Amino acid sequence: MTTEPTEPTELPLADGPPPRERADAARNRAKVLAAAERLFADGDPAAVTMDDIARAAGIGRGTLYRRYPDRASIARALLDEHERALQEKLLRGAPPLGPGDPGAGGDPAPADRLAAFYAAMVELLETHVHLVLGAETGEARYRTGAHAFWRLHVSHLVREAGRPDPEVLADQLLAPLAPELFRHQRAAGVTPERITAGLAALAHGVLGRG
Repeated sequence: MTTEPTEPTELPLADGPPPRERADAARNRAKVLAAAERLFADGDPAAVTMDDIARAAGIGRGTLYRRYPDRASIARALLDEHERALQEKLLRGAPPLGPGDPGAGGDPAPADRLAAFYAAMVELLETHVHLVLGAETGEARYRTGAHAFWRLHVSHLVREAGRPDPEVLADQLLAPLAPELFRHQRAAGVTPERITAGLAALAHGVLGRG
């Protein structure tokens, strides 16, 4: 008898909690993160360099590189708290984003949970797409702890819905959340509400009863 994979209970997101630091190191870290967030928000995140961040933070390049090896690691540090908050809601939050209470009727339908996840991701992208673009461009997106968690969550929903090849279908269901696509749609005047509605239709079309 085989056991169906269940939802993940814990996965690393971004780079984990920061180590204990001296007061001056903490001040420098705060300067770096504040400067990087401004730069990512003001222009093309992919065009921001480590030198740009060091200058904006008012610190030396050596100080910056001792803490962060590259631009993506800075963006991931900024994204970390937001992704962890969403992870917690998926695991233990109220349905349909989170699982249901077995004593109150069980889990919501997989399609409803996927639609709720899409809505939460649109909200995250609307506020933080500049950070996602700074942290997760191209192939690097698929190597992050956050992406691994989203993929396990969606593949779990695909299995619950009884659809075949959940690993492949999970990748395909995550593809519409690419930050480049989101930014393109928003620049073209598509509202977050329309994006969310389209993704909800996709969720119910793929995982709904049929």
